[in-house]
Amino acid sequence: MVHLGKAVGMQTILIVEAVAAQRDLLVSWLQDEYTVLTAVDGAAGVALATQAEPDLIFMALALPDRAAVESMRWLHVQPRLREIPLIALTASARPEEEATARAAGCVGTLPAPFDEDQVAGVLRSWLGGG
Repeated sequence: MVHLGKAVGMQTILIVEAVAAQRDLLVSWLQDEYTVLTAVDGAAGVALATQAEPDLIFMALALPDRAAVESMRWLHVQPRLREIPLIALTASARPEEEATARAAGCVGTLPAPFDEDQVAGVLRSWLGGG
């Protein structure tokens, strides 16, 4: 777990991603404007989301310890967490990945490879910034 730049008034983004390169890339793009929290698996992501109640969650559709879909579904049904936009990080733009993510409670997907402009677009859509 990484806490970066917690400042008064900064929105918080949780990144749940097992692949260090993907996670680090997102952190590098976000850390100047957001408080960034990270987790490398579903269990840690669920625990951190419950504790921190972030403003937005990026979660990989594939995680090592706990099915990502199970974690997404759990987050989506929790009264305190269900309104947090949950964006699935997917390996591709295949329609079946989009359908799986939507069924698990995600409001959208971000297929790899993604770039900083795509991430900023997601943030603008759901947080009004980026």
